[in-house]
Amino acid sequence: MTDYSKETVASLARKLANGEASSVEIVKSSIERIKKVDPQVRAFLRVEENDALESAVMADKRLASGERGPLLGVPLAIKDNIVVENRITTCASRILENFKAPYSATVIKKLRAAGAVILGKTNMDEFAMGSSTENSAYGPTRNPWDTKAVPGGSSGGSAAAVAAGYCPASLGSDTGGSIRQPASLCGVVGLKPTYGRVSRFGLVAFASSLDQIGPFGRTVEDAALLMNAIGGYDPMDSTSVNMPLPDFSDSLKKDIKGLVVGLPKEYFIEGIDPEVQKVVRDAADRLAKEGARIEEISLPHTEYAISVYYVLATAEASSNLERYDGVRYGYRSKNGADLSSMYTHTRTEGFGAEVKRRIMLGTYALSSGYYDAYYLKAQKVRTLIVNDFKDAFKKCRIILTPTAPTPAFDIGEKANNPLQMYLSDIFTISTNLAGVPGISIPGGFSSGGRPIGVQMMAGHFDEDSLFAAAAAYERLRDTSIAHRSPNL
Repeated sequence: MTDYSKETVASLARKLANGEASSVEIVKSSIERIKKVDPQVRAFLRVEENDALESAVMADKRLASGERGPLLGVPLAIKDNIVVENRITTCASRILENFKAPYSATVIKKLRAAGAVILGKTNMDEFAMGSSTENSAYGPTRNPWDTKAVPGGSSGGSAAAVAAGYCPASLGSDTGGSIRQPASLCGVVGLKPTYGRVSRFGLVAFASSLDQIGPFGRTVEDAALLMNAIGGYDPMDSTSVNMPLPDFSDSLKKDIKGLVVGLPKEYFIEGIDPEVQKVVRDAADRLAKEGARIEEISLPHTEYAISVYYVLATAEASSNLERYDGVRYGYRSKNGADLSSMYTHTRTEGFGAEVKRRIMLGTYALSSGYYDAYYLKAQKVRTLIVNDFKDAFKKCRIILTPTAPTPAFDIGEKANNPLQMYLSDIFTISTNLAGVPGISIPGGFSSGGRPIGVQMMAGHFDEDSLFAAAAAYERLRDTSIAHRSPNL
C-alpha cells in the first residue's frame, strides 16, 4: 500500500485531481497507519473507519464527475469537543461518556460540503482544560517525536495526528493556546483565528469569550486551505462576525519587503529556554534579510495575562459546566439518594481533578463579595491588554514571539504542579484575551530532538498578513526542518 504519511493537503489534492490516487486508497492508508502507530501515540479516541470509507467513496464519485476542490477526498481528524451528528462526543470526560451528538457543528458541515473525509475524534485535555493532554479521562496522548514527552494541549491529539502522519491536517480549539502550543511541541502549523472569524456553533464551550476553532496542518498552505473552508459568518453563532472572508491562499506568496515585525520585550524573559530564544531570534534575522523591518515593541500588561486568564476562563467554565448534572444527558451516578446528592455524586465521579479545580476557582471568583475583587478587576485588566495590542499594531503589522517557553516536557513532569503547567501557555494567552489571530510555525529543534515553534500575531481580522509572514518564514527557515519527521 502506498504511504501518504508525508503528504500535505495541497499535494494530496493534486494527486486526487490528477487521478494519481483515489480518496479510498488514501483513507485506507491513513487507517492502516493509525492501526500501526497509534498504540504508541494514542492521538485518537475513536476512529470512524466505516464512515470514513463511505465518505471516501462519495468523494471519489464527485471527483469522477469532474468536481475539484482543495479538500475533496482529503482525510482530516477532529478534536473531540466539536460535535458530529450521531457520533459520540466526550470532550475526553467521563461525564459525557457515550454522549451522541444530535447535530453537527457548522465547521463539520462546511468540511463535509467541501468533500473532506473525517477519520474520527482526537484525544484532548478534559473539556479543553490543560496544556499537555494528560488530563484526558481516557489516558494521555504521547508526542510522536519522543513518546516520553507530552504533545502539548489541550488539542494534543489533533496536533499529534498530523505530526504522526495519520492525516495532513486536523481541527482543534484554542482558548489560551490550545492549538498553537501543541503545534509548537509537535512540530506542525497551528492557527488560532480572530475571535468571531470561525463559527463556534457545535463547539462544546469551555470559556465562551475566549474559545475559537482553528486548523492544524503540515504547512502554512494547509492551514490556509482549511481556513478558506471553515471561516466566515454563521447566524447560528451570536459571536460570529459578518464580514467578507478572503481567499487566504492568495496571501501565501506576498512579498514581505518593508513589513514591520515587532519583537515584544516582555516575551523574552528570564526562564525562557535558550534554545527557544535562539530559534525566534534566528527567525527575526531571516525575515530581516528578506526585507522586513524588525522593531522592539512593548506589550506592558503581559505580566498580568496569566492571572487575568485564570480568573476569566475559570469563571466562564464554572458557568458553562453547570449543565452537566446527570439529568438530561451524559453520565449519571447511581449513588444519589435524592436529587441534591445525585448532582454531587455525578459531578464528583464524572469530572476529573483539573476540571474540578477550575470550576471551584471560577465559582469562587464569581461569588458574592469576590466578584468585584476578581472577575470585574480581571475584565478591566483584559481591556488594558486589548489596548496594548491595538497600540502595538499601530507600530507594526506582525508580532513575533516564542510559542511556548520550552520544547515538550516529559509526561508526568508537571502533573503535580498546576502553576508550572499554567505557565506553559504564558506566550499564547494574551492572544485569546485580545481576540487577535496567532499562528505557530515549526522553527527548529532542541538539542534533544524535540520541536520548537515560532509564533506570529496580527491585528483583528488580519489573517492575510499573518499568512503572508508565516509563509515567508516557512520558505526562509532551515530547509532541513521540512524534511524531518518522527521515527515511528
